[in-house]
Amino acid sequence: MLLSSNFAAISAISIIALLIVFAGLILKRLHQPYLIAYIFIGVLIGKHGFDLIQNESSLHLLGELGIILLFFFIGMELDLRSFIKSWKLALFGTFAQILISISAGCLIGYLLEWTWVRSVVIGCIIALSSSAVIFKLLEEKNLSNKKIGQNVMSILLAQDVAIAPILILLSLSGGEEKSTLSILTTILGGLFIIGIISYIYYKREIKLPFRRTIKDDHELQVFLALLFCSTGALLAGLFGISEALGAFVGGLVMHAGKATKWIHDAIHSFRILFVAVFFISVGAQIDINFLVENIMELCLGIIAVYLTNHLINTLILKMNGNTWSDAILGGGLLAQVGELSFLICISAYNLDILSKYGYNFSISLISLTICISPFWILLTEKVIHTIPALSRPQVTSE
Repeated sequence: MLLSSNFAAISAISIIALLIVFAGLILKRLHQPYLIAYIFIGVLIGKHGFDLIQNESSLHLLGELGIILLFFFIGMELDLRSFIKSWKLALFGTFAQILISISAGCLIGYLLEWTWVRSVVIGCIIALSSSAVIFKLLEEKNLSNKKIGQNVMSILLAQDVAIAPILILLSLSGGEEKSTLSILTTILGGLFIIGIISYIYYKREIKLPFRRTIKDDHELQVFLALLFCSTGALLAGLFGISEALGAFVGGLVMHAGKATKWIHDAIHSFRILFVAVFFISVGAQIDINFLVENIMELCLGIIAVYLTNHLINTLILKMNGNTWSDAILGGGLLAQVGELSFLICISAYNLDILSKYGYNFSISLISLTICISPFWILLTEKVIHTIPALSRPQVTSE
């Protein structure tokens, strides 16, 4: 029996690895992000596909570890001082994006007779763009060092940071009734996180324990990084806040400790593996029958997402001094819904804010916009080069 179980598990891993390699090679030739492959493979092997997953709870657990590691890396790679230098664009852009997206979510909710809570959550979900997709495209298009590329990255980083208050508000407004002590604990946790971030900003550098001892010790580096990641997640969980947010703060601490480079080298492979598992686990939950039955609502949601996000970000980037062509391109890059929105979706579902329908709708909408994103960006570039007034020989630099 044990041998049979092990064989089934090893077979599933082999099939998943084969599918990832095969799909990855195709997407690499097409210059598309691997996230699309992970989601598609999840659909194939999930209970709504060929049902190859024997232990779905274990897959979800690994997926949650993946999003925790993803947040840890985001925090670790975020330079607070550089980020705050462009605070006007980042703050105004992100605030406007979230506010207008919530308005769009409420409009859709009114038309589809949703509750206002679900409409607000959907608005928050569609407000965040995909760092994983866009950072890769900026590098491939040589835009990282251009003004438009740096503006887009500033907005993405601000959205990554904005998820913190969103998750805290979700925790406070959970569907089940909370005690006064629970609410105060969550608020205290939020203030504690703000205090740590403020301390890191003003302190600039933090001396990590055993830094000299483990400087050239790869094995201990792995476990020290995992210690900060897991400790941050654990403390956040004790305060009733998302564990991923705690891991993000742990990453900020490691960045302040000047440990970014060796941590990146030490656990980057872990990040690739667990993040892939996270997106596969999300894809495994997508119900094809649900997609077919709700295709009109999903199409309406996709149209609302792309038109709203593209227009908002185009205007924000134009107001920041970019040319119309650059602003429209930047708006196209930021038009999709990002991977961090999955975390909002999962948190809202676990807190009974989203119903099963709302959860299925959200993960389907996010996945579809990520898959469509490369084609939308390609269409945006063609439109820019087709219209003489927008066409230009190269992207404006600084």
